[in-house]
Amino acid sequence: MSTSAGDLKERFEEKFDRPPAGVVQAPGRVNLIGEHTDYNDGFVLPIAIERRTLAAYAPREDRTVRLASRQAPGEDASFNLDGTIAKGEPKWANYPRGVAAGLMARGAELVGLDIIFDSDVPIGGGLSSSASLEVAAALAMLSADAERIDDYELALLCQRAEHEYAGTPCGVMDQSIAIMARPGRALLLDCRDGTTKQVRFDDTGVVILVADTKVKHDLTDGGYAARREQCYAAAEKIGVKMLRDADEAAVSASADKLSEKELMRARHVVGEIARTLKAVDALEAGDYTTFGELMYGSHASLRDDYEVTCAELDEIVELARPLQGAYGARMTGGGFGGCAIILARADRAGEIGRVVGEGYEAKFGHPCAIFATRAAAGAGPVG
Repeated sequence: MSTSAGDLKERFEEKFDRPPAGVVQAPGRVNLIGEHTDYNDGFVLPIAIERRTLAAYAPREDRTVRLASRQAPGEDASFNLDGTIAKGEPKWANYPRGVAAGLMARGAELVGLDIIFDSDVPIGGGLSSSASLEVAAALAMLSADAERIDDYELALLCQRAEHEYAGTPCGVMDQSIAIMARPGRALLLDCRDGTTKQVRFDDTGVVILVADTKVKHDLTDGGYAARREQCYAAAEKIGVKMLRDADEAAVSASADKLSEKELMRARHVVGEIARTLKAVDALEAGDYTTFGELMYGSHASLRDDYEVTCAELDEIVELARPLQGAYGARMTGGGFGGCAIILARADRAGEIGRVVGEGYEAKFGHPCAIFATRAAAGAGPVG
């Protein structure tokens, strides 16, 4: 399914008996490398993908916000801007509810709105469908506010919405890339202070293949939160503010103080931060062989030390490894299912996708949806 602004405008008019005032979009993302480093004050290197969430909207004369989604037919929601914006059912609406509450607390001049969403970002696939929904909702709600919010401040506001209204203690990477992405660029984000560097990734000779295992994960089930707490406990025992401040030697020197799991988590985070910075150098040099080796190293660490892969993700990586034109592969996103990515030569991408897809289906008995993407633009209005 692909999203179309024209189609969504028609759906809006059918739903609300008037045309929308505008349409905004926010992309999903894949993280090229730097997984589970964001909430450790580390570095991440995501790109926006060519899948997105659209929001068509129009102001109302009252203070009510009405929400509808084409991904949740019959599960509409509404709330009033003058009252307490409480989380509740349907659960998907907690993301825009949280955004509205955060904007109101900041003093944004919001008005009543009708909003309908549509998205082709796979839900639960680790491609940040939730952040794309939050950011699209924020842009729609801010359409009547003349004040511009700083990009990183808006990312933090959307992150808080996910923490407080959806119960997911995510880092700030997903919201940041949805807002700050540039076409043909990867975003090196320092999750400690929000500083960024746009890294060229516009070589038409390479492409990212995204392989969706169709294994759905739920980051609110405790696995994500447990690892986050293990990282914080490890940092405290090592004697640093965050694992960003440790290195391999410090982790090794503190091994006897750490539980087995804390040692494993710290080893991954410290190694992953180092791999991410090396990956930026490789990308800037057009050294895709080295970049691919770092991807494989990242996946192995996520599998063995962070324990967030699964048989399906591991199989995609192993199927890609021997293929000509496949530079590297790794899981992307929080893990526990979701998607893997393959950095591939563009002229070999079709064959690589075919072989990986056939091998996956032969082993697991169901297809693995694979699509190609390049680095896309961040959030903004749609003409």
